[in-house]
Amino acid sequence: MGSIPCVLMRGGTSRGPFFLASDLPQDIAQRDAILIAALGSGHPLQIDGIGGGNPLTSKVAICGPATKPGADVDYLFAQVDVSRRTVDTSPNCGNMLAGVGPFALEAGLVTASHPRSRLVIHNVNTGKLIEATVETPNGRVTYDGAAQIDGVPGTAAPIRLTFLDAAGAKTGKLLPTGQARDVITDTAVTCIDMAVPMMLVAAAALGKTGQERPAELDADAAFLTQLETLRRQAGARMGFGDVSERVVPKPVLLAPPAQGGTITARYFMPRTCHTALAITGAIGIATACCTPGTEAYRLANLPPLDAEGHRTLIIEHPSGQIAVELEQDPETGVIRRASLLRTARRLFEGRVLVADPVETAVPTP
Repeated sequence: MGSIPCVLMRGGTSRGPFFLASDLPQDIAQRDAILIAALGSGHPLQIDGIGGGNPLTSKVAICGPATKPGADVDYLFAQVDVSRRTVDTSPNCGNMLAGVGPFALEAGLVTASHPRSRLVIHNVNTGKLIEATVETPNGRVTYDGAAQIDGVPGTAAPIRLTFLDAAGAKTGKLLPTGQARDVITDTAVTCIDMAVPMMLVAAAALGKTGQERPAELDADAAFLTQLETLRRQAGARMGFGDVSERVVPKPVLLAPPAQGGTITARYFMPRTCHTALAITGAIGIATACCTPGTEAYRLANLPPLDAEGHRTLIIEHPSGQIAVELEQDPETGVIRRASLLRTARRLFEGRVLVADPVETAVPTP
């Protein structure tokens, strides 16, 4: 039995341990075995670890010195499956990303400034850069503030995240299939890769309204099978091959807004519905709303661009709403920057006890 330093943090509407890369093995198989053991995967409650028995609380952030020019810190995200004892590092997670800035500052990876600190995060999963602005009065991270995000109780200090070049995060193309609309088994979908690869489909096309609660969608086995079939075929068209053991592309149900926003979304991770909305998903959905020909564009109540090419889109989700500010070239339509507001909180710090990595066999899916 060994122990590894870690900090448990809430980032946005997600939660998980944050590790320094230097505290984990460089060998990927050993590293993943440690993460599985630390979170207790292989049991629906993750009863023998610090995971929360839900995909939103079975996430890991691994941080270290920047390895990309222009960045201040590296961030590798790992999605640890609750029951299948697997680790997927193919996607980014924008909610956990909200905790990277505070963690890096308090770990001494980046020097804090007064009254706030701006740092550029290199997401190792996608190779993309994200700017984070963290409140640091007198050079110290504060978690107290008046910012509120739907899906999290109370208020906290604001953390502003700006995705600088999120298009083609995994495929190199905003529209990996080369078109804004594909038809899979008579169902129209949009395959888009903006911050995270996704397959967007109108809820009505699958017999849903888009206003269902996550538990209702998760309980519909026939619907989930239909959605997964579409996702796998979309993954192949996007160039990922067999995605049956991968979490991308993420499937998303879309519907017109019901509360005065831009669009309604139900985001899947990919086999259960998110109780709120992933940050990377929000950016991709907002971008799709601004891209002619997509299923999102067809359903959205799109606000106009201002004189400087900015507009704020409101995405309605099961826990409320999230606002995404886009900067778009008025002539080419290219999204230059995407920004949104998150919060984070440091929950506890210490050491997590795990089995010796030499004795921890690499689990099979």
